[in-house]
Amino acid sequence: MKISIPQPASQIIETLSSHGYEAYVVGGCVRDSILGKTPSDWDITTSARPEQVKALFPKTIDTGIKHGTVTVMMGKEGYEVTTYRIDGLYEDHRRPSDVTFTDNLKEDLMRRDFTINAMAYNDEQGLIDLFGGMKDLKGQVIRCVGVADDRFEEDALRMLRAVRFAGQLNFKIEQGTRNAILVHHDNLKDVSAERIQMELLKLLISDHPEMLRDAWQTGLTGVFLPEFDQMMATPQNNPHHRYTVGEHTLHAICNIEANPVLRLTMLFHDIGKPSTRTTDEYGIDHFYNHYKQGAEMSRIILKRLKFDNKTTQLVSSLILHHDIRFRNPQDSGRRHVRKVIHSIGANLFPYLLKVMEADVRAQSDYYQAEKLSILAETEEVYHEILAAKDCLSLKDLKMNGNQLKALGIREGKMIGSILNTLLAMVLENPELNEYAYLKELALKIYRQLRQNPET
Repeated sequence: MKISIPQPASQIIETLSSHGYEAYVVGGCVRDSILGKTPSDWDITTSARPEQVKALFPKTIDTGIKHGTVTVMMGKEGYEVTTYRIDGLYEDHRRPSDVTFTDNLKEDLMRRDFTINAMAYNDEQGLIDLFGGMKDLKGQVIRCVGVADDRFEEDALRMLRAVRFAGQLNFKIEQGTRNAILVHHDNLKDVSAERIQMELLKLLISDHPEMLRDAWQTGLTGVFLPEFDQMMATPQNNPHHRYTVGEHTLHAICNIEANPVLRLTMLFHDIGKPSTRTTDEYGIDHFYNHYKQGAEMSRIILKRLKFDNKTTQLVSSLILHHDIRFRNPQDSGRRHVRKVIHSIGANLFPYLLKVMEADVRAQSDYYQAEKLSILAETEEVYHEILAAKDCLSLKDLKMNGNQLKALGIREGKMIGSILNTLLAMVLENPELNEYAYLKELALKIYRQLRQNPET
């Protein structure tokens, strides 16, 4: 087998080899190359000690020198070069307390998580596969190196990584590895929210985000996302639905493009349903105001998982609006579309339509065609509204605070109240957005407010 190594990485290996050291590309880059994928980075493992690596290259960075990792700069690109090592005790299910450097490649590879990530390669020796990585790649299996219980006791995040790799590669988790996750899943509580967030997001934007079901079945979501477990246990006895809230959510995630904000929105869009579920006298379930509850819950969960403020704001805003009902947008519904665009923002409105379509496609066939037709018409109207340059926000209004001040209106609160009243009127009737008309309306509103300050 021949793997095409980038010239800079190949040069690093050749330099190490020419000075009597072993060196190989290792891990994910080998796996991805065999699978015909383009590796995102090329890690190198070597028998050379960190100080020996540093002595051979003019520019290096001590990335993780305590654990044997030095970044070798080749031009503007960095390559991580790590000394063969044996990990010490993992006292916190996260990282080894210490490492011991070794000259034995096998000892370095046997500490790695999964067989498909425990292969090494260089042009001289070819593929080094000591633990059946090639067999598991062909069998499309995620299997721990050695004893799965030991690997998960060492680093609990590996359990979630197993699910993530299954989603990215469309592989199955080998039964022994799966059983070990069931036994050790509670150890995930010792892993930082930042590390969990990274693995969750990689799973969500993978080709098979529905593999989150495996995280639920093995107890992992119960540790870092117990709200999802409640969704999986919540039925939807309603003609518009065919799945539990959780299964509907998994289908909805798969119905939308692999954009982090959109996939997170679909994960959390119905998270408020378990706490808002009611059943009427006919046995029909209802989830009144679940979108409000879901928007607030999503903010709390995303903060808990250390997502950034912008992502949190976008996701919660989409959830807050996702249950809006559009009428036939060609008639009076057109006004409603303008109001929704104003509420969520013109830039985010196309995302909202995608969220609503993914939601509908994960429901039952009951009125589904009609719902999708209305969404398609709504998208057309959205583009027509943009093309017509209809007023959608205060910045589009042909009247501003300075112009009101020029009319003798000085009170700040009154200026804001007048502008918002004018905007509401223009959203209903875009043709009113003319300065002369707005001026007349503004003065009229001002006189009314002065006469009745409490209204």
